[in-house]
Amino acid sequence: MTTTPSPARAGRREWTAVAVLMLPLLLVSMDVSVLYFAVPAINADLAPTGTEQLWIFDIYAFVLAGLLMTMGALGDRIGRRRLLMFGAAAFGAASLAAAYADSPEMLIAARAVLGIGGATLMPSTIALIRTMFTDPRQRAQAVGLWSAVMTGGVALGSVMSGLLVEFFWWGSVFLVNLPAMALLLILGPLLLPESKDPSPGRFDLLSVPLSMAAVLPLIHGLKEFASDGWRPEQGVFVGAGLLFGALFVWRQRTAVSPMVPRGLFRSPGFSPAVVLNSVSALGLMGSAFFTTQYLQSVLGMSALEAALWSLVPSLPIAAAAPAATALVQKGVPRAHVVAAGFLIAAGGYALLTTPGTDSLALVLVAAGVLACGIVLVMSQMADLALSAAPVEKAGSASSLLETGAEFGGALGMAVLGSVGTAVFRDGMPDTAPEAARETLGGALAVAAELPGHAGESLALAARAAFTDGMHAAGLTGAVVLAVAAVVAATALRRIRVKSPAPGDAVTPVIR
Repeated sequence: MTTTPSPARAGRREWTAVAVLMLPLLLVSMDVSVLYFAVPAINADLAPTGTEQLWIFDIYAFVLAGLLMTMGALGDRIGRRRLLMFGAAAFGAASLAAAYADSPEMLIAARAVLGIGGATLMPSTIALIRTMFTDPRQRAQAVGLWSAVMTGGVALGSVMSGLLVEFFWWGSVFLVNLPAMALLLILGPLLLPESKDPSPGRFDLLSVPLSMAAVLPLIHGLKEFASDGWRPEQGVFVGAGLLFGALFVWRQRTAVSPMVPRGLFRSPGFSPAVVLNSVSALGLMGSAFFTTQYLQSVLGMSALEAALWSLVPSLPIAAAAPAATALVQKGVPRAHVVAAGFLIAAGGYALLTTPGTDSLALVLVAAGVLACGIVLVMSQMADLALSAAPVEKAGSASSLLETGAEFGGALGMAVLGSVGTAVFRDGMPDTAPEAARETLGGALAVAAELPGHAGESLALAARAAFTDGMHAAGLTGAVVLAVAAVVAATALRRIRVKSPAPGDAVTPVIR
């Protein structure tokens, strides 16, 4: 009788390598929000125009999202460690250039290169975890750590920027990247194994511009829709993204060697993992749209004070992913764990339907409950996607997972933001100036210019209307995530992972 050898268990070397990988991952996720408190200092020093300021802030996330699929496929071809080293060098060099930029144009260019570096680092880190950890139990633990660091980094970035700008100068928010990237460049070749697809086929160059033309305008349009409401130009961006997205899909279906391997979506569990991970990102970013404004504009906190308070809901995240992994490894069906995660997150949204205009503790509890539920889902979906994908396609699999999360986050801001904005506008007094009826920030700016009681009344009405909008968005989010729980329980129950004992091989199969 032939027996299948058990996969080798990772040792101290591999776990040390994971610790090294978490540093660039933390910094890449932090850079999404690291300019939150540095923008005023940058404005005073470089005097960018309004358009330049928007590009300084947004170009990083746009370039990162647009290149994730390209870099995932490239890593599978040239080697994930090699791509990681290139990315670390580019990220470090761009950080140095950004720190000492003497013009808005130079800072925008440096932020764009940071986005390129980030797009190489994110899929490479999780693909290398897939390579180093052949034991499924250990891989699940490593992926859970990856999910927690990824989620926590976004919250930590804004606080880090506030502290650094408070005591140093705005360029320090970029210089903090250099030691970690230097450490990665030194230790990476010693600790990380090289891995790539042994027969990847030719790199499909045409898919690169098609993927960017699909991702960038669609995410841009959705984000603008969330902040400015529906306008014809947003429709043009979204329509263009969908058109190029259809062309990209057609290219992947017809190309001899596509950027996205067609076999990935035939792997049991991969498609549900990508879709459900995107829904979880929708829930996470949709709530952040309201909670950050609530802390600053409703409760009247300073930006740094709001950022420090926003760390409180992030504290339980560190325990959520390991808890989910432990439950699955003890035999609880993954479908039940993921469905429970969605229901917990839905409960967090339900709590957001109850705060008044002075309910700090309740909002923080709601955000914490929601974040814990989302991380339960994300950690399991990342593990399922990597388990379902062949190891030689780990880079492509991880990049698709992360691109889906970018779409989900933008869609969450657009959908829930539009619900909240509609209720806000309906709740504002008919006598309020037009500028005050658009956004809470606009209303408070108008109120500050009005004398005495008139300004106070307008500010109170605006805060109450925004809180009502948050209630409506919370109800919408709770319904969406409750439906997602049902979908997860149904879609994932057909997918089981054999894990009878530590060291046994785990392969997703269809019942």
